[in-house]
Amino acid sequence: MSEVRYHVRGGNRLRGTAVVQGAKNAALPMIGAALLATSGRTVLRNVPAIADVRRAVELARLVGAEVEYHPADRLLVIDAAGVANPLLPAELTRRFRGSVLFLSSVLHRCGQVIYEGAGGCNIGTRGLDFHYRGLARLGAHIEEHDGTIHVKAGELRGADLYLDTPSHTGTENLIIAAALTPGRTVIENAALEPEVLDVIAFLDAMGARISGGGTGRIVIDGVEELRAVEHTIMPDRIDAGVLCIATALTGGEVTLVGGSVLDHFGVFRHKLEQMGVVLTAAGAVTTVTRPGPLHPINVITDTHPGFATDLQPPLLALATQAPGVSYFRERIHDARYALVPEINQLGARIAVDGEKAVVHGPTPLRGAEVVARDLRTGIALVLAGLVAEGETVVGNGAMIERGHADLVTRFAALGADVRREVVD
Repeated sequence: MSEVRYHVRGGNRLRGTAVVQGAKNAALPMIGAALLATSGRTVLRNVPAIADVRRAVELARLVGAEVEYHPADRLLVIDAAGVANPLLPAELTRRFRGSVLFLSSVLHRCGQVIYEGAGGCNIGTRGLDFHYRGLARLGAHIEEHDGTIHVKAGELRGADLYLDTPSHTGTENLIIAAALTPGRTVIENAALEPEVLDVIAFLDAMGARISGGGTGRIVIDGVEELRAVEHTIMPDRIDAGVLCIATALTGGEVTLVGGSVLDHFGVFRHKLEQMGVVLTAAGAVTTVTRPGPLHPINVITDTHPGFATDLQPPLLALATQAPGVSYFRERIHDARYALVPEINQLGARIAVDGEKAVVHGPTPLRGAEVVARDLRTGIALVLAGLVAEGETVVGNGAMIERGHADLVTRFAALGADVRREVVD
């Protein structure tokens, strides 16, 4: 076994141009949905070269698809004609939570799906029961034994569905399931994330009949078949947000290229501006600067267009450098404060009480050895290392690579001192 570690030395202002990667949370459901096409070759462009995509490719091949993956070109070609294996095994599904997005397509293609559990980040209670309940409402038969879920298609028919929380993976999975289910399916309290809208655009191009995206009430009229298409994945707003925070932390100036990311930020944009960050958009190019001192902030995470929970740990790192007291309230994931004990080792002063965190700043940060407890904690620690004195070593760096591609190359091009190490 080997471990990935990131070594970061602070003190450099980030300057230059960075390309925002393709959206992880759009790419994964699209790979799953592409398995619904029984003929032709689906071409996905702007695919992020991240670990979760590599695992999704491996899983697609395992169920019988032929996949050509060109990470350097951010290109993925999928021929799903041979999909016939209903087993989604634990050795893959427990390595990334996006594996759940294969449930619906494999169910349609094989008449059944055997799912041995989900993995990914350990960030509290992220139950998948609404996926199974939704499939059951469509007529599927669900059996569970020793952590394995066996879903049989049965007589699938359109139905009225309601999500207790507007989960983007739940919404995407049920849209994929309903696309080929006879009759009309209505999903109430559906997610509003821009990635969901991109997945809907992809399915519409394949021949699906979907309306209501972005309204919270999505209507799907099932069709008999879907065709392979070509699609360019939207930019990743979380990756763009991380680059914005890195620029703000170091007082630099960075130009982001890759799409109109400000349109996708929601409340996050306003919080950055309240902290003193200037965002200037010109078409598909956004310039980020922080010309003056940082200001403290109040943040409450929420579903889109509210403040994205995935950007809470990176903004927490930024708040450590803002004079005064900042307040955070986490309403989405109950273990999202895994960053706090790690960044406090660097010198931050953050106290957590339940879903609330209080940040006292500014505090000088000093390099130390810390651990990426999850993807967002890991990238937040790298950001903190950009302004810490000395060297910060972030262990369990493979977590970071689940969601951010070519981290060293892209940050080094902006002037950061970041190095990747593999330790046996």
